[in-house]
Amino acid sequence: MKKMKDKLKAAVYGLAIGDALGVPVEFKKRGTFHVDDMMGYGTHQQPAGTWSDDTSMTLATCDSIRECGTVDCEDMLENFRKWLFNAAYTVDKKVFDAGGTTVSALRMGKGMDDLYSNGNGSLMRVIPLAFIDMNAETVSAVSAITHANNISMDVCCEYVSVAKQLLDGKKLTEATQYCSGRIPEIHKLDESEIKSTGFVVDTFEAAVWAVATTDNYKDAVLKAVNLGDDTDTVAAVAGGLAGIMYGMEGIPAEWIDKLRGKEVIDRCLF
Repeated sequence: MKKMKDKLKAAVYGLAIGDALGVPVEFKKRGTFHVDDMMGYGTHQQPAGTWSDDTSMTLATCDSIRECGTVDCEDMLENFRKWLFNAAYTVDKKVFDAGGTTVSALRMGKGMDDLYSNGNGSLMRVIPLAFIDMNAETVSAVSAITHANNISMDVCCEYVSVAKQLLDGKKLTEATQYCSGRIPEIHKLDESEIKSTGFVVDTFEAAVWAVATTDNYKDAVLKAVNLGDDTDTVAAVAGGLAGIMYGMEGIPAEWIDKLRGKEVIDRCLF
């Protein structure tokens, strides 16, 4: 049990640090910048170590599981609304980044299922599901709180499946061998073939590629950030996987020190 708690902490901290590394350069084009350490301001004018909606919604998911002892989509929906409308699960009691599909779904109380609602807003928050007993139907239901198109739900299922297999001790190449599309061979691709947009498939591919082509946490998340475009989410998704693989001891101590809102993170873990 303690080992699993430690792995959850590493996954969530890994995600949060990836998120914080990407926040200052979100939307910047590849090759126009270079990140090699935690820095602040930039795109969202936030202090170094500040994380965004990726981490907030992951914490809202964790907190719901902690409180309910299982997946309760209505409770998760309420937690997501507390984040969006009341700035719960944030560092400075303010929301400075929120995806359009997520905002629309939370306002309507219904997940968006059209083809254009396949951003990465559910992918970025589902990794806690790898730490409980669940199936693909459960993962899809959690995605569908905001992102109810089959494309988003299927990618979320693959991400959680990969994370769960990593927890079982499999190597990343083994954990991804039955994924769809380019994922099983993604490590063979050149950076020029990787897209890092907010489209859920692109985000998943970019994140897995960054982890698959490096051999430590630091290089994985920096590689993800430096792909450009949706830097915070790509690095958050990569950071979650890398956190599981390398543990808290594999995350640079200076980055953990610089990460803001650690008390918010710690009280949401289960």
